[in-house]
Amino acid sequence: MNTPFEQSLLPHLDAAYNLARWLLRDEHDARDSVQDACLRAFQARDRFRGGDGRAWLLTIVRNVCYTRLRQVRREKSPEAFDELQHGAVDAAAETAAQARREADHARLDAALAALPEEMREVIVLHELEDLSYKEIATVVGIPLGTVMSRLARARLRLQRELKQPPAPEDSHGLQ
Repeated sequence: MNTPFEQSLLPHLDAAYNLARWLLRDEHDARDSVQDACLRAFQARDRFRGGDGRAWLLTIVRNVCYTRLRQVRREKSPEAFDELQHGAVDAAAETAAQARREADHARLDAALAALPEEMREVIVLHELEDLSYKEIATVVGIPLGTVMSRLARARLRLQRELKQPPAPEDSHGLQ
């Protein structure tokens, strides 16, 4: 049986992972960060005041992610080999509709990834995780008005980016 502490945090693990993935841009680092955040939340459970634990957990996840990003920037480790990017693709197995959906998804991912971190996190928290402005202000540690202005600026940048025609695909000289 889950404790009240666990009951208030467990439903938000997907949101925690989603935020970590967008901040870190790596699914493995995101999983590690969520696990680290859960451990920290458990160790600090005596400071948890009850109620909806989403904002509390996401604040911890955000802090863990930014700590990890600072460490990575200091270490400047070489970029890992991306099997999906450099590996062989069976183009015959993909349908045109699937390719179009993937291209649209990739454009959205690229547009989100191109946003500055502070804009990306408010977009992810509001649009993908459905947090209120007040909850975002709590998670990020900024005033409510700043949340609203960052969100508005982030939406405008995304709109501008997505209205741009997609870059033509490289056909390697083949027609």
